[in-house]
Amino acid sequence: MRRLAIALVHHPVLDRAGAIVTSAVTNLDVHDLSRSARTFGAESFFVTSPIEAQRDLVSAIVGHWKDGSSGKRIPSRKEALEGVRVVANVEEAVASFGGRANVEIWITAARADAGGVALDWDAARARLRSDDPRVVLVLFGTSWGLAPSLCAEADGRLPPITGPTAYNHLSVRAACAITLDRLVAW
Repeated sequence: MRRLAIALVHHPVLDRAGAIVTSAVTNLDVHDLSRSARTFGAESFFVTSPIEAQRDLVSAIVGHWKDGSSGKRIPSRKEALEGVRVVANVEEAVASFGGRANVEIWITAARADAGGVALDWDAARARLRSDDPRVVLVLFGTSWGLAPSLCAEADGRLPPITGPTAYNHLSVRAACAITLDRLVAW
């Protein structure tokens, strides 16, 4: 399998009216996405925010679980949080792999019209299992989803996670776990 990483994007994302905003980091997202990343073999989990205080908050949360008393009490949580990388934006995450030529970016979206080249699950799994040397970086949006500018730059768009009803507004934590399961465990 190719190298896999995920990013939780807090900017640029959309609010309910479609305006581009910066969303707040949540403690639960950091914990739960790091555990999903570790479970499904993602080598890094990037938390992106252009706000220094938000990045400092993530660093404090991670530090508490890696170096504080909680890391000693719950070693498996410490192990998961060791994969967290705090960056200002997606560009910094991409740069950590040596630049855009070394990264294939896939987006996730609850909307089928979000942009990007549509991949079905079979095609995505085949690409992930190919011998392409690029890292696959899967972007997960917060708030009401990734901004069109990020979607336009993506190499692929994964299918929305849907259920048997018309309702479709999963937490990013649930969507990440389901997405990673469908990509690597099937």
